[in-house]
Amino acid sequence: MKIAIIGAGAMGGSFAEGLLKGSIFNPSDITIANPHKDKLQRFSNLGANTTTNNIEAIKDADIIAIVVKPWLVEQVINEIKDSIDYNHQIIINMAAAIKADTLFSWLDKNGQKPVLFQVIPNIAIAQKASMTFIVPCGASHKQTSIVKEVFDDLGKSLITDETHLGAGTTLASCGIAYAMRYVRAASEGGVELGFKADIAKEIVLQTLKGAVELLQTTGMHPETAIDQVTTPGGLTIKGLNTMEKNGFSNAVIEGLKAGLK
Repeated sequence: MKIAIIGAGAMGGSFAEGLLKGSIFNPSDITIANPHKDKLQRFSNLGANTTTNNIEAIKDADIIAIVVKPWLVEQVINEIKDSIDYNHQIIINMAAAIKADTLFSWLDKNGQKPVLFQVIPNIAIAQKASMTFIVPCGASHKQTSIVKEVFDDLGKSLITDETHLGAGTTLASCGIAYAMRYVRAASEGGVELGFKADIAKEIVLQTLKGAVELLQTTGMHPETAIDQVTTPGGLTIKGLNTMEKNGFSNAVIEGLKAGLK
């Protein structure tokens, strides 16, 4: 199986990096296309095929991933549409906020339409740690299984519908930035508590990793885990109550909802 990635920006580059670390594709089965050669060199060094020609990139691909900014998607589709084999090649769109109906209208060839997947990962895909949302559009169960296998190899994936894609984007794709903002804030707090900045960051990262491992391994509700480390009159409850007094939970919820407004 071969895959072509059109776009080597932040997300396209992260996707390519993850695939090159993954177990589904050999480097020689991955082709990355980008108009600027300077973004392609590192992938070429790792054994992937690279090109500045999008049509050349998709020629032998089983999966074509369009990973460009939303305002460039139509331009890319118009460029490659006549060269896509709709009977064989699967199209993946990773640009957010473009409806499947719109994509199908751009991809229409005299009434013929391809198999399409709307896919929203986050940049942790580079480290095979993405939370990815997949919406099959006109795909068979087998085709869906193939695409899900690719993204399960790069973290975790969830098959959903287009109605929930915006919420998934906010929760996981935008959400990774929100998590990083917490890391920054907690690290700055650690400096105020007396640790050097790099040490404070490592403490926060390991603490978050521990929290994630604990919840994933035990399946506990977060509040149940919180109760285990909260003693009457202790530091934890004082800290939690102070955070809530300053709007911690409400700020997180409102921030997530803001992405859907």
